Amino acid sequence: MSAKVAATFYYDIISPFAYLYVKQRHRLESQLDITPVPILLGGLLRASDNKGPGEIAAKRPHTYQFCVWQAEKLGIPFRFPEHHPFMTVAPQRLLVEQKADWTMLEKAFDYIWMEGKDPNLSWSEFCSYLGLASDTPKPDSPAVKEQLIANTQQAKQAGAFGVPALIVNQHCFWGVDTIAWTLDYLSRPKMFEEASYAYAAKVPNGLA
Repeated sequence: MSAKVAATFYYDIISPFAYLYVKQRHRLESQLDITPVPILLGGLLRASDNKGPGEIAAKRPHTYQFCVWQAEKLGIPFRFPEHHPFMTVAPQRLLVEQKADWTMLEKAFDYIWMEGKDPNLSWSEFCSYLGLASDTPKPDSPAVKEQLIANTQQAKQAGAFGVPALIVNQHCFWGVDTIAWTLDYLSRPKMFEEASYAYAAKVPNGLA
């Protein structure tokens, strides 16, 4: 049996698509050894001159309703929180502080996208949901703050411009709909060296 390929999964619990990805990660786990890394999506979007769909009025209802449809098709429980988007600085710092494994981060996603709650409005309950003491404070140490910033910068340097983003062999696969693409790549590791893919990556910008 061949060794698993190392991969990095960048996430922010604000993303419904990252939630749907986490619920399907088993499709990749036989071939990939995936390390989850919490980042701040807002920071990554600013660094890459990008916007989330929740910030674009015309795109917002379409995207949110698509999430509902996609969850239905996948058979994944799904419920929007009280409001969205919301600040995830404190919960993402907590996941950094706790060195969250897949079990803990999945619980964090579930709290938002299954229970339909904003952890900022019920911090004690959120902590208990993760298996932590209910009086766990919101992380405020410089080391945790700096680590979350560093993680976000690391994601940008790896080629990520949104979440969920999976980095495999220096290739960025962005979005829940790229799981199938990732599987194809793993069975065809020279894919990005093929002429059509190489050309697509360097097509001249006619508006530049």
